[in-house]
Amino acid sequence: MADETYAPAGIRVLPSWLLGRAAAYGHRLVAQALAGEGVRMMHHAVLASIAELGPVSQADLARLLRVDPKDMVAIVRDLRRHGWVVSTTDQADRRKNAISSTPAGAALLDRTRQLGDQANMQLTAALTPAERDQLTQLLGRILAHAAATE
Repeated sequence: MADETYAPAGIRVLPSWLLGRAAAYGHRLVAQALAGEGVRMMHHAVLASIAELGPVSQADLARLLRVDPKDMVAIVRDLRRHGWVVSTTDQADRRKNAISSTPAGAALLDRTRQLGDQANMQLTAALTPAERDQLTQLLGRILAHAAATE
């Protein structure tokens, strides 16, 4: 069918199907917005994590973001190559490297946050501000429950 939203009636009422379709749309919007800065979504996620946590090991980033450690190596390598992060010896465990943002990385994060916010506003454009807040709270509860049961 030409209609991308089509699904049999028994499918299109399932929260899992609806969440999947909405997630795919949201990912597409954010990925397109970030692409203008030459950044992928995981680049943004790593920069945001570093901004929130401070210097953090590559292994901890992989665990926190649920990324395969080998993939995290490539992500950090990309960020380092562009001058957005640096690796230094982790003061808590001198056997590890800690990843920190550079001033260029912090500036990039400011821009990508704005782009992400715009993409998320586009994603939720059909909702009122109260409905956006409610949706965010409900999705947070679903994810918290999933984390507690895994």
